[in-house]
Amino acid sequence: MSLLSETKRILRSYGILPKKRFGQNFLIGYEVLDKMVSHAALGKEDVVLEIGAGLGFLTENLAKKARQVIAVEVDAKLINILRERLHNYENVTIVQGDILRIIVPSFNKVVSTPPYFISSPLLFWLLEKNFECAVLTFQEEFAKRLVASAGSGDYGRLTISAYYRAGVELLNPVPRRMFWPPPDVDSMIVRLKPRKPPFFVEDEKMFLEVVQVLFTQKNKKMRNAIIPFFNKYGISERKALELADTLRFSHRRPRELSPEELALTVNEIVNGMRELNLLPS
Repeated sequence: MSLLSETKRILRSYGILPKKRFGQNFLIGYEVLDKMVSHAALGKEDVVLEIGAGLGFLTENLAKKARQVIAVEVDAKLINILRERLHNYENVTIVQGDILRIIVPSFNKVVSTPPYFISSPLLFWLLEKNFECAVLTFQEEFAKRLVASAGSGDYGRLTISAYYRAGVELLNPVPRRMFWPPPDVDSMIVRLKPRKPPFFVEDEKMFLEVVQVLFTQKNKKMRNAIIPFFNKYGISERKALELADTLRFSHRRPRELSPEELALTVNEIVNGMRELNLLPS
């Protein structure tokens, strides 16, 4: 039986319709499941986190390869299906809840097809965790933002945060017909591997905070885009402009600067604020 037929059969037997508010588009391509599992290079020592377990097709594949699978699903009705379908797999732990709000047991790998609407907060959540490898299926447009070049329309805070924390690979396109119901866009399998940051920052928290502020005004020149950040720290307008004019890239726009150039800029900001005793030395 095809996964499409199986998906429809299971949902029909439980009287369930896919919920748009949960972003429920079920993966129905065996080849995509196989690729995701293969890209994660799972072994019997691995503990895998799956976000949005759905009907458990990917969960089942993961359970055959890994030591343990932590399957998180927010929809209570799908939780019942998962428990019935996967009751023979003693190495599967099913957790109900919003991944961004619950406490998740330790894991070292992630393999999942998360709902599109949580892609951005999920990525920021994940980049704060300790793991070896994540294989995720994202909306194609979102995936391209992760590896965008400075100056391009897709370049932004997401690109810089991902580059700072992890190596990102775009692996395989996933046509929309591989899901049911089919979404409006195609997808992409992405692999993230955390790494040591490729450039030096004086203050990591400050770096990420400044980047967030700058990319809300990414088309302004740096000297103007940084002023709201200085205002937040109670720096007078006059002193803020003085500080902004000392920056080496003050007349360029945030969207034009590479992550390394942004790091140099933030380091200048941090050192300038330390001289004003606004930050500890």
